[in-house]
This record gives sequence, C-alpha cells and structure tokens, in this order.
Amino acid sequence: MNSTLKTFILMAGMTGLFLVAGQALGGEQGMMLALFLALSMNFFAYWFSDKMALAMSGAREVTYVQAPELHTLIGRLAEQAGLPKPRVYVISSRTPNAFATGRNPAHSAVAVTEGLLSILNWAELEGVIAHELAHIKNRDILISSIAAVMAGAISYLASMAQWAMIFGGFRGSDDDGDSGPGLLGGLVIMIVAPLAAGLIQMAISRSREYMADATGAKISGRPQALASALKRLEEFNNRLPMQVNPATAQMYIVNPLSGDGVAHLFSTHPPVAERIRRLMSMG
Repeated sequence: MNSTLKTFILMAGMTGLFLVAGQALGGEQGMMLALFLALSMNFFAYWFSDKMALAMSGAREVTYVQAPELHTLIGRLAEQAGLPKPRVYVISSRTPNAFATGRNPAHSAVAVTEGLLSILNWAELEGVIAHELAHIKNRDILISSIAAVMAGAISYLASMAQWAMIFGGFRGSDDDGDSGPGLLGGLVIMIVAPLAAGLIQMAISRSREYMADATGAKISGRPQALASALKRLEEFNNRLPMQVNPATAQMYIVNPLSGDGVAHLFSTHPPVAERIRRLMSMG
C-alpha cells in the first residue's frame, strides 16, 4: 500500500472515530462544539507553526554570507524540486538532525544542526536536505496539522466525557433506557478514543516519513546517500540524544527521543532499518 493511500485511510479512520465519539457523547451539537474549539486552537498553531517550531528548537537564521555552501545546496535542490528557496536556519547542537517547517512552500524553512553539517559528507547532506524539501513539497505540515485538529477534537470530547461522568451524565442508558452512551460508553470515550486517535496520528506521521524519503531520493537522485545518512544519524542520536520539546520531535528527520519496546508503538518515526531497506531498493 502506497503512503498516499495509507494516509487517506488513516485520516478517514480518525474522522470516523471523531464522529462516533462525538455523536455518542453529545449528539450533533456536542460534536460541532468540540470541533470548533479544536479548529480554533490548531488554526493558530498551523498559521504560526514555523515561528513556534524554530523558536522552540533554538534555531537561528543564517544568511548567504554566513553559510554560502549550505544556501547554495538548498537553493539548487529547491529548484530541482520546483519549490521556492526556503529560509535557512542552524541549530546549535552537536547531535546531527534536521527538520522543515512552514504552512506552505512560500513560507517554509529548513533547519539543520551544527552536528549535521560537521559529520555528513556532501552527498549525505544533499540527501537529508532533499528529504526535508520533500516534506515541504508534499504539504506534510498541512497534513500533520489536520491530523492534530482531529486528535485535538477527540481529546476535547474525552474531557467532556469526564465532566459528564462526574455529574452523572452517563446514567441514562444504564438506568432508564434512553439514548445516552452509558457508563461503559463514557469510559470508552474518555480512555480508548484519545489513545486510538494518538496512535492514528503517529501512524500518519510515519507514513509521511516514508513518502518524504522516496520523494527526497527522487529530488536528489541519491537514495543510497540518504540511506547512509539515516544510518549515521540514528547512531549519533542514540549516543547523544537531543534536548528537544517532545511536541516538536516528529518534525526531525530521525527521532531525537530514544525509546525501546512498547515506546516504538508510540514513535512518530518508522524504523530506520526499514527506511534504509526501502531506499536501497530504489537504487
């Protein structure tokens, strides 16, 4: 199954989960209220997503004079991808990593760490930059924002269910046979729905990473170089994890947060070994 179809199915599942939970909790009015609140909050986050992400990462914008080779590389790859050249930022961190942000190609930015610039060879750096430009080209920031809207709306419904349970709002179905969801239904909305929404949101993020790898490899024409870069980045991030806000972890090319076992289920990134396998098969 290709990444686009998988993303569509996951988004449809998220929407269906929201509709079922909203209808069970408060009918159409309760569902629309939660959606309105989530849309308002996430619209602000989406519109200012680039400024927020760059500020939280401590990135600083660099001019052509300060980083001529990096500017030239990003400009050339952006032209190959059919994109306007994004703004260029550098993060003061020895751990090699990178991310792209911006609500659309005209308001985009690419940020790389000092560690990334110091450890990768030119071909590997080209692969990483192409991957980040692929996120911009594929409108992944928009897709992530939509997924966040739905997950946020479901979280609002869970909070509403919690308050309804406190004030006895779920007794009807159990006691007098009305159309309420009942105590069990309330618990499902409170616990299962937001957990399922979070898992779907993370699955969407993983799917978009696979797509960015494939698109980035086509932009640069160097899938093996990107595969080599991913292997080196994972090794360095395991040895020297970055200190990042967990809310921004999904933006980086490799997960800056470590975790084993069950934690992989909640990872916003697919396994690097599988990403490398797919890239090598493109060669």
